[in-house]
Amino acid sequence: QVQLEESGGGLVQAGASLTLSCAASGRTFMAWFRQVPGKEREFVAAITGGGGDAYYADSVKGRFTISRDNEKRTVFLRMDSLKPEDTALYYCAVRLTPSVPNRITMRHPKTYDFWGRGTQVTVSS
Repeated sequence: QVQLEESGGGLVQAGASLTLSCAASGRTFMAWFRQVPGKEREFVAAITGGGGDAYYADSVKGRFTISRDNEKRTVFLRMDSLKPEDTALYYCAVRLTPSVPNRITMRHPKTYDFWGRGTQVTVSS
């Protein structure tokens, strides 16, 4: 059993920045997703175990940055220029299979084995 814990969410105004953190499980492929009530969980960003490659949803590309510190076993999501439409519950997820998923499957929640409970991000206009 892998336990993930997100932190760093909050209420901010449009244009502000936030950094989310997730206590990670080691050098595994990890991702951030987000979800609003009534909608499916949406891929936000992902990063390889060594941190050398990162992937983003088009809606956040250029504004969000995913990174990791493997010594501290933590994955981060830096969110800049936040918009009201970024309001959601943000989850981190881990994939225990060593292989890196392709750019299609990494966007599917079923690709991941364990999830955190989420941290709420609310962006006011």
